[in-house]
Amino acid sequence: MSEQSKVRVPILEQIRTMKWNFWVANGIEALERLAFFGVRAVVGLYMYGETSALHLTMTEKGMIFGIWALIQCLVPMVSGGYTDTYGYRKSMYVAFAINIVGYCTMANANGFWIMMLAACLVGTGTAIFKPPVQGSVAKSLNDGNSSLGFGIFYLLVNVGGLLAPMGAAMLRGDPLDQPTWSYVFYGAAIVTATAYIPATFLFREPEIDQKAKDKKPVQVFKETMGTLWRDQPMLRFLLVVSGFWFMFMQLWDLLPNFLDEWVDTRDVGAMASNLLGDSAGPWLMADGALKPEMLINIDSAAIVLLVLPISWFFGRFKMMTSLVLGMLIATVGFTLSGMGQAGTFAAIMIFVFAIGEIICSPKFSEFIGMTAPPDKKAIYMGYSNIPFAIGWAVGNWASGPLYDNFSSRTDLARTWLVEQGGMAAEAVEAIPGEDVLNTMVTTMGAGADTYTATTVLWDAYHPWMIWPMLGSVGLLSVLGMIWNYLQAQKSQPATAVKHKIEVD
Repeated sequence: MSEQSKVRVPILEQIRTMKWNFWVANGIEALERLAFFGVRAVVGLYMYGETSALHLTMTEKGMIFGIWALIQCLVPMVSGGYTDTYGYRKSMYVAFAINIVGYCTMANANGFWIMMLAACLVGTGTAIFKPPVQGSVAKSLNDGNSSLGFGIFYLLVNVGGLLAPMGAAMLRGDPLDQPTWSYVFYGAAIVTATAYIPATFLFREPEIDQKAKDKKPVQVFKETMGTLWRDQPMLRFLLVVSGFWFMFMQLWDLLPNFLDEWVDTRDVGAMASNLLGDSAGPWLMADGALKPEMLINIDSAAIVLLVLPISWFFGRFKMMTSLVLGMLIATVGFTLSGMGQAGTFAAIMIFVFAIGEIICSPKFSEFIGMTAPPDKKAIYMGYSNIPFAIGWAVGNWASGPLYDNFSSRTDLARTWLVEQGGMAAEAVEAIPGEDVLNTMVTTMGAGADTYTATTVLWDAYHPWMIWPMLGSVGLLSVLGMIWNYLQAQKSQPATAVKHKIEVD
């Protein structure tokens, strides 16, 4: 359908034509996201940092996140085919059970390998869950309401994303006083268990091709992979956009740790206290600094407030226009979010990132869902995870070592103690990681505290350099998408139209 021929459907009429399963699937997704985002908001802090529970290195944390990413994003390429073949509700049941075990394992992790196992379980459960819920949404929409529908889906998903970090911040306590990390993971398991209720009593199983039920699992796998390989324009699109997700996912995987170590959030903490009074207490550290997960939560808050009007506004633009513009805005916000030490500046840049995300992310899902053949919605929504798999995994494997080499406050404090503090390298290496910064503060003398020591390290070693490095990958991906689009228009216009590159 071209831009000229498309008839604008009134918003209320679009909502009226959205099927029952659209709303049920959104509710189930909101519960799953409430559990998942609560864990994701704090699990990086749980693994890495001076006040963490596991005291892993950033490289170890990156390895865990990378394997988690591959499982969570690649398994749907296969599980989507099984969902379309054997049933949507069955896939949800299996996914919930695996996630519950995974969250409980996280609560009892005591080192790298147990945490890796827990991450693999949660990644597997989440991967199995995605195709049935996203496929149900896609099956419940049409060309007339898809733009608004995926905007609503993104809104309701982020309601869970907004509430989850707030709950997680309260449940984990103050890491300097009495940390209660396990409460977060057990809470996620309980929320996941409640999703069985709507999945059992409200969800309506979509119609499944009866002939498909007789297919063997190996045959389903071959057909799932074969379908993607034959759809070369879709495959190229997914590969090019992977670079953007390389950058994108680090807002949640890396930025919380960076904020925890390098950014003074006492200014935004004071704003929260003035606005909310004593009720802001659970979201603040003992010194009044806003917890990192709450600063990151600006992204979800902006999405909840703005996704519907922005989705409605950009419904009149071509998909590629929205994707490219959103990706550019998100890249700017991402890159600048870690390049200042003031919490207010970081908050503004996270908001800028959120605007870009609102513009491009629903359009990405809409493009995949509305391009898919009617009988392969779950399969294609599974394919949409390929860019996440490549970008999320490689991004973590790269950012972990980069952080350890350029931005680890503990390692840079060790360097300062040798270069400026006059201590022997052997003596510095013997200091436990959680005591290195305090040793630096003591060495600096009267009047020094952790904030002044952090500023000294910031000015001397420029830990912010990691953000332009990561942001450049996102920018290259945007340029690659523009080039790929122009090539498709020039050499394969028929295929381009088929894949709705020109669709609103």
